[in-house]
Amino acid sequence: MDFDRSIFKAYDIRGVVPDQLTVEVAYRIGNSLAGYLKPTSIAVGRDMRSSSEEMFDALTAGIIDRGVDVVDLGMISTDALYFAVGKFGYDGGVMITASHNPGNYNGFKVCRREAVPLSGSEGFNVVAEDVAADSVEKASNRGSIARKDISRDFVSHVLSFIDPTIIKPFSIAIDAGNGMAGLTLPPVFEKLPCKITPLYYEPDGSFPNHMPNPIEAKNLVDLQKAMAAESCDLGVAFDGDADRMFLLDRDGTPLGGDMVTALVADNILARTPDESILYNLICSRAVPELIKRRGGTPVRTRVGHAIIKPLMKKHNAVFGGEHSGHFYFRDNWFADSGLIALLVCLELLSRSDKKLGEILKEIDPYVRSGEINSRVESIEDKIEAVAGDFADGEADRIDGLTVQYSDWWFNLRPSNTEPLLRLNVEADNRDLLDEKVKKLLEIIRT
Repeated sequence: MDFDRSIFKAYDIRGVVPDQLTVEVAYRIGNSLAGYLKPTSIAVGRDMRSSSEEMFDALTAGIIDRGVDVVDLGMISTDALYFAVGKFGYDGGVMITASHNPGNYNGFKVCRREAVPLSGSEGFNVVAEDVAADSVEKASNRGSIARKDISRDFVSHVLSFIDPTIIKPFSIAIDAGNGMAGLTLPPVFEKLPCKITPLYYEPDGSFPNHMPNPIEAKNLVDLQKAMAAESCDLGVAFDGDADRMFLLDRDGTPLGGDMVTALVADNILARTPDESILYNLICSRAVPELIKRRGGTPVRTRVGHAIIKPLMKKHNAVFGGEHSGHFYFRDNWFADSGLIALLVCLELLSRSDKKLGEILKEIDPYVRSGEINSRVESIEDKIEAVAGDFADGEADRIDGLTVQYSDWWFNLRPSNTEPLLRLNVEADNRDLLDEKVKKLLEIIRT
């Protein structure tokens, strides 16, 4: 079958509907997954995109034609899909979503038993070959589709990570971005005393207000206005499939995912010290420093959930965090959940007499550039040029190029999907940061 193989990414399957991702391709993906996972049942959830229903019909037709049963979870968040697979012992799971992409995109996040993810090198490569070969197989007995409502079980699960009785009546503005958080959050916060100012809770795959991508500052403007109008203690933004969560302190300043990682680690280690916690190499030095101070063991990793989840199991890590807003929990089948991370942060704030900004000042003495992207002709040549100019630092190639000095460090790594180099720099002070960013960009962009 002739199709656009670029829809198979490092961590999911994703493309424009119907230009790249058609119902025919979705059918063949479902049929191939049913063969690759060798399951008796696969749980399937979907987001609110206009194409998600037709993608569900096509994908599940491919699955049941191969004699495998489908458990229809309805419209849910991605972390609820992972929960269902882990909790109810399904042989695999598929979330139909394109996360934070525009409404004309859709795709599939896939996991096997116990919510272990498939990736470009673990499963998607086989599925892509099957689709290309048009190798559809049909069983003599088709599978069935049965509906299951997991909402109550999911609420109980996420609340089990905290003591709900100690949560203070915080005033919180939450922007669901017309994504799945608008469905998953209300039944959770019904159990808590917080005053919620909801923004864009109605699921709408056309995203009439802004794209569900909280990493971009322009998508936080409405949330920041609502926070100021209601004098909120903090703000929260979720992406489209509600697996990533971003915090804003009371003055509307967004926290990086690494600072949320530090906050979650702080609360977890206060209860269970001597645990291992993973963090990816883009995270601030403040993260491993805090973990050590609290008696934990920091473990530095490459970027990406397909990398982190297996390492979580290897180290039996209680928690893992990424700068991108993904947060993983051992008691969540090592899968990620922004909602659980939010609840753990609320518990930390409830146990403390300090405001969020005060806690951050204590744990974070550094300044950072944020991710700076540059389009280049030869990624490898640019990385080697930078490595040569900074050969006096302590370097590693765990993920791209990381070079560390006593008072600053940087990571330069290629995008998984575009001819881009992604630069992150951290330093002890602003002047040093600006100096090093300027020098690095001069090499990268000339």
